[in-house]
Amino acid sequence: MPPEQASPTVRRLKLGQELRQLRERRGLTGARAAKELGWSPSKVSRIEAAKTKPSHDDVQAFAKLYKCDDQKLDELLGLVVDAYQRGWWEDYEGTLPGGYTRLLGLEAEATSQQNWEPQVVPGLLQTEDYAREVILASRGIVRITHSGVRSRVEARLDRQQRVLHRADPCILHIILDESALMRRFGEPSVMRAQMEHLIQLSVLPHVSVQVLPLESLHPVNTGAFIHLKFAAFDDVVYLEQLYNPRFVEDLEMVAGYETAFDHIRAEALDENESRVLIQRKAMMWGR
Repeated sequence: MPPEQASPTVRRLKLGQELRQLRERRGLTGARAAKELGWSPSKVSRIEAAKTKPSHDDVQAFAKLYKCDDQKLDELLGLVVDAYQRGWWEDYEGTLPGGYTRLLGLEAEATSQQNWEPQVVPGLLQTEDYAREVILASRGIVRITHSGVRSRVEARLDRQQRVLHRADPCILHIILDESALMRRFGEPSVMRAQMEHLIQLSVLPHVSVQVLPLESLHPVNTGAFIHLKFAAFDDVVYLEQLYNPRFVEDLEMVAGYETAFDHIRAEALDENESRVLIQRKAMMWGR
């Protein structure tokens, strides 16, 4: 895979974070900054929350108000340029939920992920056939056309290539509940192939797969989550839900999810034991 460009999603968030910190250092509220700039308070709020892309003129106005030097202004304008770039995931935007595309944008620049999954094999580790069956399973609830299913599968496989096989791969630490290995999607042959694929990926140097066995104490009663870590940006936690996924950015709450993951990891089998269990499940699904 060629080197990835800077993620526009991360750059928008980074820009908003920088502008908020500059405002706070000047002792200004969002409402006061908006008044000084002649804007509505919602415009300042939306730019800082990365819900609106600011123009070059907007950023220059911020920089003048906050008395930034030329070096800082150049840094901010560089973030603006990156924020307007097109991410690979935008090719699939018509068929993917909005929150999910934001996850892909964040993931493009994450240095590591901690993923707890109690129900299904995570998307990054799914085979094409298993991914298709997982997506089809939701069609009775969420409307997805045949072409939409195909597009979602393609996006999932594209995501795997860009995260697992990029030149500077993201470090993945994934913990599965044992029940996720036993819940059938598609024919038994699909499940067996998925188990074998899990084992193959688990030996990659940047991928760690552990299983929480059913007989273990379940230390945390929580649904699936992905904790994304970055080199120069605050951590973010992604919570997948039926319709609109949620992102947790409050630092105290993010720290709570990290603690939760550590508790689950302490009860899970180690990597070698987990591979043995996954192999037994593959045999259970037959040939």
